[in-house]
Amino acid sequence: MKRRRFLGIVGSAAAWPLVTRAQQGKLPTIGLMGDSASGWSSWTAAFVQRLGELGWIEGRNIAIEYRWSEGRPERMAEIAAEFAHLKLDVIVTFGGAVTTFRRATGNTPIVFAIAVDPIGAGLVASLSRPGGNVTGSSIQAADTAGKRLALLREVVPRLRRLAIIFNAGYTASVRENDATQAAARTLGFEVSPHGIRRAEDIVTAFEAIKSQNDALYTVEDALIYANRTQIITLALDGRFPTSFSASEETRTGGLMSYGPSYPALFRRAAEIVEKILRGAKPGDIPVEQPTKFELAINLKTAKALGISVPASILAIADEVIE
Repeated sequence: MKRRRFLGIVGSAAAWPLVTRAQQGKLPTIGLMGDSASGWSSWTAAFVQRLGELGWIEGRNIAIEYRWSEGRPERMAEIAAEFAHLKLDVIVTFGGAVTTFRRATGNTPIVFAIAVDPIGAGLVASLSRPGGNVTGSSIQAADTAGKRLALLREVVPRLRRLAIIFNAGYTASVRENDATQAAARTLGFEVSPHGIRRAEDIVTAFEAIKSQNDALYTVEDALIYANRTQIITLALDGRFPTSFSASEETRTGGLMSYGPSYPALFRRAAEIVEKILRGAKPGDIPVEQPTKFELAINLKTAKALGISVPASILAIADEVIE
């Protein structure tokens, strides 16, 4: 058999599940919902790229329906109802949307590409045996809180009073806030937590934050991420440093971020989706935990705030924005 023909046959293996669906006039379809197209662009690109490497080419043997919630719970419910009508093969989203989607779409497999505390939030029974129709990747944010705070203290040595902003309406964020407060007090910081429930609460929270604190720690979730630009703008106006978990927020103007590699998590989500498309049950696929973490520093923001980032921090940073 000639090499070119052999590779063509091997490459078409991923299309075999397509044959039955194509005969029915429908490609296997993934529903993907995130906060915003721009905010998730690098993550969805990583997801689509990995699917392609596994043989699933968007528009050829797989279809993807993209939807964006813009951090609005009511929009999330609308999208869930729409996805239920589309009768998708699998849904990819974030942990905070799983309950809404599970309620609307029944037994449709759901993969959370990112989730703060999937067990505590009731998304899965355990990491090793999720059960039901849900699995995905946990970012284990509470476990990295101490590391994030220690790095922030290295960059901002004058730090004594720390503000924390979190989504008070999301159970996993409340738990991370508690864990962060405990870690902060261990480091000797005074802590000022500020819970929000909607975008309109951010300005009110900042009125208290900017006058009482030396730095801001954000507890990551869909509401915070969707409003990252406003949070960063208000922080810069108040001239105090910010710590995030995603490098995208540092690129937007945050001072620094430390957390799991989100593109790596989305590549892993593609691998989980591929297993489901080939017949695996979500409840039998263990929840993944991050293995790659990234530190990003924005020197332009540091300069604007009059902060000199130590050379020791720049030496270990995965990304330095200048």
